[in-house]
Amino acid sequence: MMAGFGHGTRGYPRSRSRTWSRNGPDRATLGIIGTICAIAGFFVLGIILGPVAVVCGWLAMGRTWAGSRPIPALVALVLGAIDTLLAIIWLAGAATPGNGMF
Repeated sequence: MMAGFGHGTRGYPRSRSRTWSRNGPDRATLGIIGTICAIAGFFVLGIILGPVAVVCGWLAMGRTWAGSRPIPALVALVLGAIDTLLAIIWLAGAATPGNGMF
């Protein structure tokens, strides 16, 4: 048993405020990135940027509907969903015979 030689497991307790690694972007940054992707998705590559905005918004909200929701995260989620829906409708219309005419 290695813990008995003066190197106990309780010598360096983990901080209560932060128990995860801080390598990725924080929630506020994800919300802003998602909002930018959602707005840009209305103009170019909506089928790609829409789902990216939804994922960024969802992660910025903390992957839950409970609690307070930051405004950029909610905007990214809603605009990303609208953007994705419009891109799917546009692609379905472009795939019909006659290129959407009638």
